Amino acid sequence: MRITFVQPRLDLTGGARVVALYSQALTRMGHRVRVVAGRAAPIPFRRRVRAWLRGERSARQPRSGPHHVGIGVDVHVLDRCRPATDDDIPDGDVVIATWWETAEWVQRLDAGKGAKVYFIQAHEIFEYLPIDRSRATYRLPFHKIVIADWLRKVMSAEYGDDTVDLVPNSVDRGQFFAPARDKQPRPTVGFIYSTASVKGVDTAIRAIEVLKRRMPQLRVISFGARAPSRQLPLPDEAEFHLSPAQDQLRSLYSQCDAWISTSRTEGFNLPALEAMACRTPVVATRTGWPAEAVKTGSNGVLVDVDDVGGIASGAEWVLSRRPEEWRALSDGAYATSQVGSWEESAIAFEAALKHACRRAARGEIAGRCPACDEPALGPTGAALG
Repeated sequence: MRITFVQPRLDLTGGARVVALYSQALTRMGHRVRVVAGRAAPIPFRRRVRAWLRGERSARQPRSGPHHVGIGVDVHVLDRCRPATDDDIPDGDVVIATWWETAEWVQRLDAGKGAKVYFIQAHEIFEYLPIDRSRATYRLPFHKIVIADWLRKVMSAEYGDDTVDLVPNSVDRGQFFAPARDKQPRPTVGFIYSTASVKGVDTAIRAIEVLKRRMPQLRVISFGARAPSRQLPLPDEAEFHLSPAQDQLRSLYSQCDAWISTSRTEGFNLPALEAMACRTPVVATRTGWPAEAVKTGSNGVLVDVDDVGGIASGAEWVLSRRPEEWRALSDGAYATSQVGSWEESAIAFEAALKHACRRAARGEIAGRCPACDEPALGPTGAALG
């Protein structure tokens, strides 16, 4: 198949990493894959000055996007901040929107660009977005692929779409792994730093402050794509790693006795899965993948969103387990991470794209799939394009 992914931009996000993984896997499977990415709008000078005064500094990022460097995939970045158009997208069998804004772009493309697919990694209904526009994209006549069962349920309950393919994320076991191990000599927790409100880092920091009063010897590790802001400072003596290299992440996860995730909403939450693959129990809020995978007392602790006391008590419970009890939690976390693989997910993703092609040929979704040898009809039965 000729497959095009359309991204808003190339960056360091987990969603971009997933697209890169599938792009590479589908290429290796013999498909012709292209990634078309937009450019971020230039940051106004006054906004940059205000961010500097607040102590916010972005990490230097490779211009082409770190997740897509050296993976053998054709990547095309738009010349400036603008929507992708027919001139940017090659004719093909499938064209995939990866974000609400790119779904608007894909909607306007000629049918010859392929069966139209919406790869949904989160329900992008946030206060900082144009919510009505974002919500409207989930009603477009596209074939949907989601990464978590909760998203499949949302697509059914809120948008009336029951023909959705679920393809869960996995973990790169060649990158994230650890031998059976014991607790650290000094109790250690870790978390990802972000100033985005949805990540709930303010909750994590407050919980760690409570925890440090109970466990003064606590060691805190954090990493993120941006340096800590003065408006959201790290706990005292926390160790911060700015945009660590991918091959350093395993070491950071493996140095922790508990991994804290306090998101207010998540599509999936790859870091929690990666931490478990490094045998670190997870203390997480009931969002995304952790809501389905974390079992209190078995591989970590599950807590309500914004529950500072619950996060602190959950982490304290994990850290205070006897060595053999903590080892059992660690082994449970590792076992949880070993379900499925990226190879299996890539095969399922390929099957979902073929499903989209068949639906396009039957006129159930927008677009045309030459691989099906039949012109697609629009949802009303009129020829598309």
